[in-house]
Amino acid sequence: MTEFPKSPLMGQMMSQPLLISSIIKHADRYYGSNEIVSRRVEGDIHRYTYRDCHKRSRQMANALGGLGVKIGDRVATLAWNGYRHLELYYAISGSGAVMHTINPRLHPEQIAYIANHAEDMYLFFDMTFLPLVEAFAAHCKTVKGFIAMCDKDRMPAESKIPNLMCYEELLEKNSDQYEWPLFDENSASSLCYTSGTTGNPKGALYSHRSTVLHSYASAMPDALNVSARDSVLPVVPMFHVNAWGLPYSVPLTGAKLVFPGPALDGKSVYELFEQEKVTFSAGVPTVWLGLLTYVGQNNLKFSTFKRTVIGGSACPPAMMKTFRQQYGVEVVHAWGMTEMSPLGTAGTLQSHHMDLPEEKKQAILEKQGHAIYGVDMKIVGDDGKELPWDGKTYGNLLVKGPWIISSYFKNEAGDVLQDGWFPTGDVATIDADGYMQITDRSKDVIKSGGEWIGTIDLENIAMAHPAVQQAACIGVFHPKWDERPLLVVVKKPGAEVTKEELIKFYEGKIAKWWTPDDVTFVDALPIGATGKVLKNRIREQFKEYRLPTT
Repeated sequence: MTEFPKSPLMGQMMSQPLLISSIIKHADRYYGSNEIVSRRVEGDIHRYTYRDCHKRSRQMANALGGLGVKIGDRVATLAWNGYRHLELYYAISGSGAVMHTINPRLHPEQIAYIANHAEDMYLFFDMTFLPLVEAFAAHCKTVKGFIAMCDKDRMPAESKIPNLMCYEELLEKNSDQYEWPLFDENSASSLCYTSGTTGNPKGALYSHRSTVLHSYASAMPDALNVSARDSVLPVVPMFHVNAWGLPYSVPLTGAKLVFPGPALDGKSVYELFEQEKVTFSAGVPTVWLGLLTYVGQNNLKFSTFKRTVIGGSACPPAMMKTFRQQYGVEVVHAWGMTEMSPLGTAGTLQSHHMDLPEEKKQAILEKQGHAIYGVDMKIVGDDGKELPWDGKTYGNLLVKGPWIISSYFKNEAGDVLQDGWFPTGDVATIDADGYMQITDRSKDVIKSGGEWIGTIDLENIAMAHPAVQQAACIGVFHPKWDERPLLVVVKKPGAEVTKEELIKFYEGKIAKWWTPDDVTFVDALPIGATGKVLKNRIREQFKEYRLPTT
């Protein structure tokens, strides 16, 4: 950790460590009667308050202590968005242990690798994942016991899992009399692993300080803009970068919290939005596709839903326009990474933008957005020299800040920083006002005749066509230009479009030489564990593909 010189005159303020337990204490004390609503794995709706959550979190903290969990020990979860998972967020980290959320969409072998690498001591899981846990439990070398997140009467009669315990039984046996301990705010609080599309996943180990600061910043008006007047439904899973920090920033502000559980289809999400008067949500584009399809097919409207943050991958402009123009929902385009806790930028307008024509406002909102306070960023060339902020010059995006990793857990990958900056692997532009736009991942950019073609723009244009549900663009071999763009398209149900029509659709929208050389239609695109389209799988699928002109 960097040492900084001390001033001869130090401030005379209280020294209070920034700890995650302070968030749930604040929610209880000042918003204690505000609701937390969960659709459970069983299908029913569970309701209680922040006061109830705080009480049960203290009980679970006592239970963890009784199981021998000490400060710094890792405790894992395999769970949906729900009230028990929230209790663990506070019980584990608040007691000084490390909350390790595992993505259940990973392969069992990957989950076992992650649990062993983290040296998890216990693993909590929703009953949905019982078969998954049975598949890898025997391979977890450090896990002393598994806890099923259910009532006693829901416990399986027989199971292959050793040392299987019941969540509610653990709670019942423990008192809610518990004083959250005070310790160094730089202590580890939670551990999230990257999705591991290439090689083994790597761990990002967050601290209490970094998490509390991230929670403050993400709740700000020009970030996620959460307040006590909101009803917030995080569609983004709690096993995906801590649901973008919402399990912390929402209680911090006292907003009503609504959890969808495993039911993330369009119908289920819409019904919960209406029933619980949801005003704000957050998720990846693939989830919103399902919601918009359901709402459109059934000629429905939203009665309270006014704002959503979309991130994880680039939000298609067509989706943004549909939300705003047809349903009156503001879309905030955001960007970040597991290594950034995750929030880095948010796309909101400034006062001097308000008089711009609508198409210019839209162009700003389609960018990944402006850095929030706490994050600094720059773009550099391959020589490491900083490039201008003119909105046109693109380069490798680097970031730094108090909630951005300095190294991976157990120093995997060695020294990852470049002169104190973290290289994101994204290629981007930054304009004069500081708005950043991702043009591609460095590994996805198409290099044609020595020039770079960004695939995100090509995908966004394709998805603006009324017959296109999803699109991905990759580079395929060309004997003269090295690579040329191939567009891979999923049509909307019942819609028809030809290759020629799609290629013509690009006319006047981009430089002519950027236009895809060919289009191929598929039934579905491969989707990864975090809801992103897996470009590496598509490149592998089409590695032998030859363009018609070649």
